[in-house]
Amino acid sequence: MKDWRQEYRKKFSEHLRKLIDESDRDIATIASIGNIENKAIYRVLADENEPKITTLLPIAKGLGIHPMELYNFSFSLQELEK
Repeated sequence: MKDWRQEYRKKFSEHLRKLIDESDRDIATIASIGNIENKAIYRVLADENEPKITTLLPIAKGLGIHPMELYNFSFSLQELEK
């Protein structure tokens, strides 16, 4: 079960990095707008832990996107079926 979680975190962090790169904001600006610490965003990007909604909502606000956009990426569910 651990493997699919690691893969999910990796895919999520890659997607978040893409969203940040495509935005006109840096991590410090995103954190400031979302009123969270920079390190919270860096932890998600480093896929250190599974991000909580209390972290994701401020990130979405900082990016100026709807929170659903954070989950708009492909992830294989085959590992869950094992």
